[in-house]
Amino acid sequence: MAGKHTKRGFVIREACEEDLPEMVGFLAKLALHVSGAPPHDLKESERKRLLRTLHSSLDDPNKLLLVAENKNSGLVGMGYVYIWRSQGIWEQSESKEFKSGVIDDIWVEPEFRGHGILKALLRDLVTFAEEHHASELILEYSASNKEAKAAWTKLGFKPTGVRAAAFTSVVKQALTESQG
Repeated sequence: MAGKHTKRGFVIREACEEDLPEMVGFLAKLALHVSGAPPHDLKESERKRLLRTLHSSLDDPNKLLLVAENKNSGLVGMGYVYIWRSQGIWEQSESKEFKSGVIDDIWVEPEFRGHGILKALLRDLVTFAEEHHASELILEYSASNKEAKAAWTKLGFKPTGVRAAAFTSVVKQALTESQG
């Protein structure tokens, strides 16, 4: 996939190894944005883990890492999709494999939002998913992230379930208290 220049001064291209440290920074910003936590540095162990994870995706034919690059500012965004294969769990007359394109992470720097970068990244992610015969796209965003909800809803995504999370210690305590 060759980089595509747009009228707005950015290029969408496949990520390369040199992009990975900055992409880790984007992932950290995304996590802080979702959690609402104040800016802080990643622990070195987490930074290395994210670098390894992104690096392993570079040569995987079922994963695509993209970056958005501005000619004056450098990298200003990223997008990541992978193909997820599953078998139907309900009774079927024949075995069938289902493929989904999972949009794992997508980020555009705040000062570059509203310039078409999200849509440009998404176009290439969707093309990749279609080329891999994925029939649907799946993504997650925090229920508290109103900006993400508005953007994804506008692009045709609809909630299909609820994902709940809890700390293990909280569940353990609730189980202990309910044994009474």
